[in-house]
Amino acid sequence: MDSGVATRPITDFDAYRAKLSEFVYHTGVGMRAIFQAARQAQGKRIIFAEGEDERVLRAAQVVIEEKFARPILIGRPGVIEHRLEKAMLRIRPGIDFDIVNPESDERYRECWTAYHQLMSRRGVTPAIAKENMRRKPTLIGAMLLKLGYADGLICGMTGQFSHHLGVIDQVIGKRQGVSTLAAMNYLMLPARSLFICDTHVNENPSAEQIAEMTLMAAEQVKRFGIHPKVGLLSHSNFGSSSSESAKKMSRAAGMVSALSAGELEIDGEMHGDSALSESIRHEANPESPLKGEANLLVMPNIDAASIAYNLLKMTSGEGVTIGPILLGTARPVHVLTATATVRRLVNMTA
Repeated sequence: MDSGVATRPITDFDAYRAKLSEFVYHTGVGMRAIFQAARQAQGKRIIFAEGEDERVLRAAQVVIEEKFARPILIGRPGVIEHRLEKAMLRIRPGIDFDIVNPESDERYRECWTAYHQLMSRRGVTPAIAKENMRRKPTLIGAMLLKLGYADGLICGMTGQFSHHLGVIDQVIGKRQGVSTLAAMNYLMLPARSLFICDTHVNENPSAEQIAEMTLMAAEQVKRFGIHPKVGLLSHSNFGSSSSESAKKMSRAAGMVSALSAGELEIDGEMHGDSALSESIRHEANPESPLKGEANLLVMPNIDAASIAYNLLKMTSGEGVTIGPILLGTARPVHVLTATATVRRLVNMTA
């Protein structure tokens, strides 16, 4: 209460803490490893590009109370303070979180100069760099992250995913050894948990791109404390079709097996039911190295991934979704979507 996080006086701290924990942990066991790691990373600074959005303000309250990170909100101080008051949130700038004011931040010159140097061969003049650094929150956040003023960035609450991704790719770029960015969504369903890739970035990835994103996705799955079991999906089931799409997925499976030295449980190409049922899979391929149910489903193109994800999300009852989780960036960045909830913001911050 002294920190200003609570919205009203607290008479029963045990009950309050239990209620807050219920909000946070409703996301399930799959997030607990992430939450624990976030608390242990003391002083982590996370930028929220859309700092004036009420969802961001409410998420910031939980992030502060749970000690996941110190939020940095991009926005006009007057607007943020007014919306905090309207939402009955008592977190305060300078005490609980920081504000980057696009109209008067002291790092403005450093940011636009660095941005101009980065983009001077791509048609960005000093005048354009100055203007963009005043009015594009995702760009501001990306530059502050690149210059070391933060440890992570969350953006995408408004506008098109592709626009935000383009800014991130230009400014933050890909991590060493990575040639393809990708996005993965995590579905914690009543009956099972599934990761689906690539839901947002690559329209029709090549076998090489699928292999690369599969390895990155499997690495991310491990961060949730989950052993990845990978199914590369197709309309073809273990060679039942000779289409280029089927061949692509089969080649990708072979590449991943070779690159992981056989340490990653993976098989494909296969049907969706084969991926989720060991008995169905073994009827088609008794020698499959994949045991049990696959939990990481890699799709042949963005259409299949997006359709599968949204259908599962809407028909799964009380499931919880996390993501999109952006894979392959040089620094921690996540581009969310306009439908992101407070809970999803909290999850992605951790």
